[in-house]
Amino acid sequence: MDWRAVLTLIRPANIVTSMADVMAGFAIAGLFSPPVYQSDMLLLILSTIGLYGGGIVFNDVFDFEQDKINRPERILPSQRLSIQQASIIGLTLFGVALLAAFASSVTSGLIALLIMCLALVYDKWSKHNSVLGPVNMGMCRGANLMLGVSILPSALGEVYWISLIPILFVAAITLTAQKESSGHNKTSIGIAMLLDLSVVAAFFLMQDRLDLSMQSAGIFLLLWYGANLVYKYRAISNNTPANIKMAVKAAVLSIIPLDASFTAGFGSIPMAVVVLALLPLSIFLAKKFAVT
Repeated sequence: MDWRAVLTLIRPANIVTSMADVMAGFAIAGLFSPPVYQSDMLLLILSTIGLYGGGIVFNDVFDFEQDKINRPERILPSQRLSIQQASIIGLTLFGVALLAAFASSVTSGLIALLIMCLALVYDKWSKHNSVLGPVNMGMCRGANLMLGVSILPSALGEVYWISLIPILFVAAITLTAQKESSGHNKTSIGIAMLLDLSVVAAFFLMQDRLDLSMQSAGIFLLLWYGANLVYKYRAISNNTPANIKMAVKAAVLSIIPLDASFTAGFGSIPMAVVVLALLPLSIFLAKKFAVT
């Protein structure tokens, strides 16, 4: 088997961002690295790797016929891996993800099962709908953040609504990515920019309603918002496939600064720096492997 093709198929740069989600969830739950929770942290990080990887694999499996026309360079249309091989890889990743999550707790396992179902619904059906697709993909990220929070199941009841924030932002990414290969999506990018602003507003709401320090979160939130503003502005000013693709790539990678914002606000700045340190790794992997 071509292992570089396997790595390209599962989008490792994107997987790193899913790890950041779970780590941010640890901070939202009120802890980051007490020794008693270290094994659960590793299990939940392993789970999110499997969930994201499996979801990405089946996205390409279901898109095979379209990609033969629009994205022939992708792994499956270029025949570097077969549909059968990809399906086995995807099922294996999902299996590992569920086992790891249930090994942490039943609550974590059920959230992982929900994420898997949401990912498959998106891959097969909802991504073809301009409204349901962005919402569905956002729900995957929101649930992934809660997968991290589930390390302390009792915390979920108070902070579950925070999952709406990644839903808003990932909906913005998905809107930006619409018509990526053809351009002409200025309206979608404009809506995405408004959704980015709503995420900033949500952080001020968390400052009022929850124990979030905006003073600590601010620099990381500024980094996240600034990166998205620059690339989305370029894409809406010069609405070409190349600029749209760069805006999508920047938005996906900027999930890490967003997660660092959560971590700084609910945990501490040193904890947030640990999360932010995943960004250079993700950027490096993005240069080696596809992101979209």
